[in-house]
Amino acid sequence: MKITVGSDHGAVALKEEVKMVLKELGVEVKDVGTFGTESVDYPDIAEKVCADVVSGESDRGIVLCGTGIGISIAANKIDGIRCALCNDVYSARMSRAHNNANVLALGGRVTGFGPAGEIVRVWVREEFQGGRHERRVNKIMALQDKQ
Repeated sequence: MKITVGSDHGAVALKEEVKMVLKELGVEVKDVGTFGTESVDYPDIAEKVCADVVSGESDRGIVLCGTGIGISIAANKIDGIRCALCNDVYSARMSRAHNNANVLALGGRVTGFGPAGEIVRVWVREEFQGGRHERRVNKIMALQDKQ
């Protein structure tokens, strides 16, 4: 599995922790930045991560900003993306099992290293259940075409 990760300046430290967890799980990681604490715009980072997911360059993506809110909103503006902001293990599990989330959002200023690691582990390992959830995910994705 290959996952592209990216963060703004508010979550660089958490991104580094997430990368370590992904590598422990045997995941190939591509980091699209940012790499320092100088201010950057999170929509730019979301766009880079999601471009890899939509193109198939990566299987999934993980985006991070200070709260995870802004970058998750930006990611969800991109056709083909189902980004879930998860602050707990149960939400991470359900985002994959029921919603087939292909991007995970985390908040560097609101989620500690330990909890973030557990969230990432569950999110990477959980499989989409399909079945009745497939119909719902298809309806979610069809909303893009109604605009």
